[in-house]
Amino acid sequence: MKTRIGIAVLGLGWMGQAHSRSMLRIPSLFPQRSFDPVLVVCADTEAERRERAVSDFGFQRAVEDWREAINSPDVDAVWVTAPNMLHVPMIEAATAAGKAVFSEKPIGGRPEQAVTAFDAATKAGVTTGVGYNYLWAPLVMHARNMISSGVLGDITHYRGRFLSMYGSDEMGLLTWRFLLDQGGYGATSDILSHSVSIAQYLVGDITEVVGMRNTTIPERPLPTGAASHYGRGKPEDPKGAVENEDFASMLCTFANGATGTFESSRTMVGPESQNAFEVYGTKGALAWNLEKLNELQYYELTDSPNSGYTTIYGGDRFPMHGAYAPGQANAIGFEDLVANEDFSFLDALTTKKSYSPGFREAVDVVSVQQALINSWESRTWEPVIDLAGGNRG
Repeated sequence: MKTRIGIAVLGLGWMGQAHSRSMLRIPSLFPQRSFDPVLVVCADTEAERRERAVSDFGFQRAVEDWREAINSPDVDAVWVTAPNMLHVPMIEAATAAGKAVFSEKPIGGRPEQAVTAFDAATKAGVTTGVGYNYLWAPLVMHARNMISSGVLGDITHYRGRFLSMYGSDEMGLLTWRFLLDQGGYGATSDILSHSVSIAQYLVGDITEVVGMRNTTIPERPLPTGAASHYGRGKPEDPKGAVENEDFASMLCTFANGATGTFESSRTMVGPESQNAFEVYGTKGALAWNLEKLNELQYYELTDSPNSGYTTIYGGDRFPMHGAYAPGQANAIGFEDLVANEDFSFLDALTTKKSYSPGFREAVDVVSVQQALINSWESRTWEPVIDLAGGNRG
């Protein structure tokens, strides 16, 4: 007898749809599971999305008020996939109701908001998850296994970057993502957080940082009416100021003594979704790029004249890949990573296993972010201080 887990999804935008699809797919992907996910209720302010939630995704019902969804007695777990400014109030309400919570990042647009969300979940004693979905790429998991096995030797340097074009159009509208009180910080909250989470997953804690920021597109056309989040204005439209950063970079030191460099940009032209890392050790190196998520580059230090990087292709010999495609070099995609994390979160709820990354790991990421923000002001190296005060939750 499988455990029924009633699910509420708060916001049916891109990620809300991705998580909803993964719930529908999990039974066919993971037949040995101990649970059955049930799409109980979707909350969204747009009537068209509410209609789609029921007709296209199979939710039992859809509501306008997210509080109603959270407080439904037939809901066991809540997925927070709404805009950033709603994450903390939704998380506080869900944890107070005793519901397990999976939130897309950031769990708060500013570091202190992420700590507030973590504190609420810790007080309630509920299981939490955060959407650092790239950790669930099979080859990223394999890279971690390779590093921990010692095949790379001692890690000496890490290079992380997330360069994206989603904000590169200067006529892109001034929506909430570009406003500090609604979206929080910019590139550091939105995409650098992914780079930092991967680095911490692969190499370990970061102890000190120094960095810089820039807002490369300082103003954007103001949205009007029911403008799309990715809508485009015209040169003659009235404009408003962008309040957070388009670009951020940092140097860092890891607890194990390795050095690191990071770059993130939402306005750079060229890299379309270059979430990538390179790990260098005394015996070898690894490199991975989301744009080619089914390929891992491996360099082995050898005396052979045929030395060079070797491509390791994804396949069912790597963690969780076989749920989607058998054999070798049969590719999987982004939403398969979402299904991996959703399955693992739900499995943790039913088996009482610990789940990572949760809100504790989100605080680890924003602790690095806060040190970087401090360095913007001090223009010098800043220590990474655990914003949760060492509380592991």
